[in-house]
This record gives sequence, structure tokens and C-alpha cells, in this order.
Amino acid sequence: MAFAQQAPVKVGLLYNGPIGDVGWTYQHDLGRQEMEKALGAKVSVRTVPNTSEGPDGARVARELTADGNKVVFAVGFGYMRDVLKLAAENPNTCYAVATGYLTAPNVSGYNARWEEGGYLAGIVAGKATKNNKIGFVGAHPIPVVNQYLNAFVLGARSVNPNATVRAVFVGSWSDPPKETDAANALLNQGVDVMTHYTNSPAVVITADARNVATISFHSDMRKYAPKQYLTGMTHHWGSYYTKAVSEALAGRCQTGLIVGGIKEGTIKLAPLSPQIPKDVVALVEAKTKDIADGRLKVFSGPIKDNKGVVRAAAGTSLSDADLGKMDWFADGISVGQ
Repeated sequence: MAFAQQAPVKVGLLYNGPIGDVGWTYQHDLGRQEMEKALGAKVSVRTVPNTSEGPDGARVARELTADGNKVVFAVGFGYMRDVLKLAAENPNTCYAVATGYLTAPNVSGYNARWEEGGYLAGIVAGKATKNNKIGFVGAHPIPVVNQYLNAFVLGARSVNPNATVRAVFVGSWSDPPKETDAANALLNQGVDVMTHYTNSPAVVITADARNVATISFHSDMRKYAPKQYLTGMTHHWGSYYTKAVSEALAGRCQTGLIVGGIKEGTIKLAPLSPQIPKDVVALVEAKTKDIADGRLKVFSGPIKDNKGVVRAAAGTSLSDADLGKMDWFADGISVGQ
């Protein structure tokens, strides 16, 4: 793929929700800001928040293309198939889909190794729980969410074999009332640590109000939980966006699947709370280094699911393809209200 270099190059981003001050879109918009700062006058950037995945997303992506944006980032899995169709009609435009897995010569997918942050967060939770009951509020039981949840319980059980996780799914990426109700249902069952995979801070707020420890997802949400916040599983996209747009400036589209984890700086834990014991902090730091150096692979066997089926035999590890179709829950997880 090639197009005549121009200055500034137009870059468009479709967001499936509001930018807000925490959550999925917020983290990607921080990355967009880093990219703009790094590339300066070389780029002209337009963001379109609150663009639903489906016909609306297809329309906006087409409008961005027609308006001369040479790079279009669709920041949501649900845009993927519409983007693929559009890309086939516009071979001189670069497209990228966040958490997308289908690619083309001018379409790439980009994702994070959620399991790496999940495992570390699980270690914190496994050490923090006193009754071995941890609560999880998720959006949808799809592979990317299961990836985090399963890694979380693996991390918790690596330090506390008796730890269990009770999971509830609310059917929405961001529905604070439903998230609050789900969190309260779990808290009423006696969980003493809470985590989530949803966009809003509702779970963190609810748990903290009831004096229960929390671990956030997407962003550092300590400002919403001044009493019992432990840490958060966060993701960072500045380096990715800068590199992807720099490729376009050179007349090339990134291709294939680009996945970043702890080593690349895409996945990080928010600063650990002062209430976490020093030995636990040291353990998390050591495991973080092990993951970054490749000595620790989160989904290395033996791993069984919660029905007793072996999902990774001893001496084997799950591949990225396996993670992309993860439709099971690890041993120690129960699902339901």
C-alpha cells in the first residue's frame, strides 16, 4: 500500500462510547493525545465518540474515509466486519480495529495481553481476601473478558489455592445501575474483594461505600474508592498509536495483529495501595519482571476449567489463537447471581 505523503496526514478515531474520565475510551484517548504530542504538525486528528457499533459505525467510518483520513482507528471489536468491507473498497487507506482479529492488506488488529495484568491483579486479590470469596462484575462472557477473568483466578490461586471468584455478567459495557446491582448482589453473598471488566467506576464506588477492597479495570480509579482501593489493571496505547501513524506517514499500513503486554508497556498495574503488605508488593514486582522477561506465561498448564476439563496440559501453553476463542471459565470460578 502506498499513498503520496502529505502534511498533515488526517487521522480519524471512532469511539464506541463517551471519552469520560476513566474506562476503555478514556484510555485510548490518552493514547491519542500522546500520539498527537509526539507527531505534532505532521497529523490532523479527528475523534468521533459515542459511535455505536453497527450501521452507525459503518457510516462514520465511511465518512472519515471520504473526508481524506488516511488512517482510521475503529476502537471497538464490533466495528471489525464493516471496516473490512470498507477497506476492500479503499486500498489506499489504513484501518485498524481494537481487539479485532480479522485482517487484510490495509487492515490490522490491535489488542492487549489482558491476562498479564489479570494475573498480577489476581495475586493482589488472593493475598487480600480473608474468606476466599472474590467478586467479579463483567460486561459479556466473551473471550477478551474471559481472558482477564481466568488469568485473575489463576493469579489468585497461585498464592491462595482456596480462593474462589463469583462472576456476574450484566450484558453491557457500561450500565452503571446494572453494575451497581450486580456488585451489591455479590457483596450480599459475602465477597470481601471486588474486581470488574466494565467501563464505569460503578463497581469500585459500590464496593468502597461498603468498605470492601476493590481492584479496578481499564483505568486507575482510586479517586472513586478513597477507603479500600488496592490497584487497577490498566492499558496504555500511546506508543502503539504513535508507531501506527508513523508507519502511515512513511506510506505504509501496519499489517497483521499487534498485541502488547507488560513488556511493551501496554499493560500496567496502577500504583499499589500503601495498605498492601511489603512482601506482596515485592512478589508482584517479581512476577511483573518474570512476565516481561518471558519466564512466566500466564496460561501455562496444567489448567482445568470449572467443569474439570483440561484446557492446557502440563508443559504446554495456550496460543493467542486459543485466547481468541476462550469460551470457558477456569477452575475456581462460578457464574450467576
